Amino acid sequence: MKKRSILVTAVVIVLSLLLAACGQPAAPAPPVAPPPADADPAAVDFDRSEYFITVLTGPTSGIFYPIGGGFFQVATAAGYPSSVTATGASVANINALLTGNGEIAISMIDAAVQAVEGTHAFEDAEPATELRSMMGLWVNVVQIVTTEGSGIYTFEDMRGRRVGVGPPGSGVELNARMMFAAHGMTYDDVIPDFLSYGEAIDQMRNGLVDAAFVTTGLGNATILELGIDHEIVFIPVDGEARQRLLDEFPFYIPYVIPTETYDTAVPTETVGLVNIMLTHVDIPDYVIYDLLYHFLSDDGLALIQATHIQAYTHIRPELALRGLTGHSVPMHDGAIQFFQSRGMMD
Repeated sequence: MKKRSILVTAVVIVLSLLLAACGQPAAPAPPVAPPPADADPAAVDFDRSEYFITVLTGPTSGIFYPIGGGFFQVATAAGYPSSVTATGASVANINALLTGNGEIAISMIDAAVQAVEGTHAFEDAEPATELRSMMGLWVNVVQIVTTEGSGIYTFEDMRGRRVGVGPPGSGVELNARMMFAAHGMTYDDVIPDFLSYGEAIDQMRNGLVDAAFVTTGLGNATILELGIDHEIVFIPVDGEARQRLLDEFPFYIPYVIPTETYDTAVPTETVGLVNIMLTHVDIPDYVIYDLLYHFLSDDGLALIQATHIQAYTHIRPELALRGLTGHSVPMHDGAIQFFQSRGMMD
């Protein structure tokens, strides 16, 4: 218990420091004259101060925000005027990129695929053909959390109960809909609360929410805080329901929440999906190439990996292509050129 309290305190300190840096992006300065279209990005010399880089992340209670803060620190150290912005996460980030309100953004891969294909949360919008992937990040894990005493031990046990499913249209909420469909259920089978997972877990403490979807990296601060005064239980995604998900949506992977992450009684079978860094097709190749060079340098990795255990575990050069192929989201040309120059792509 004491060890967990220390970890929660450390997370709060990191978030406080990042909040001081958080702000809305300033209008970008007019870019310098771009080099020829066929120029080698590695050989381009340009004025980084002319390119404002806004890093779009997620709620301050989640993992997107502190890890995004690491990317902000690297971009700033490289000479780019930069900001890190707390957002509603994947769907909000994609919409911000498409409307010119950010340059790079963290997103779950399922939201990006559906935006490009114009399906699910994006079915009323034009396919987002301007989106481009940039690098793989870490695995988001579907963590459906409740507490001992709720009487909820299986997905079906949530029938008739109040469940936090995420803000409407968010990546978490989009993910929750897919979980319900895989189990042959809909929101009509529960009492859905469209709260962020931080809000839902606060309401769980008050007895007003019975379970909550927390689709994010392991070691989530709000779940750790819940575990200080409650015994945590995770609802599994397993059996035929999990297989249906894996068959229909190949961007999901089998995953297990280990007991040591949250001091739970048993490991929990579930699914995960890769988070990726997204950008816009209009960002110049040499800027994307240069950002990747700095993000994956030794100094850049040290700053990013220090933000969270998921960043330390997953954000590495050898894993940077994970989640970038096998789906409909094209890679940015600058990213392709960077990974080819490192012998990581043909």
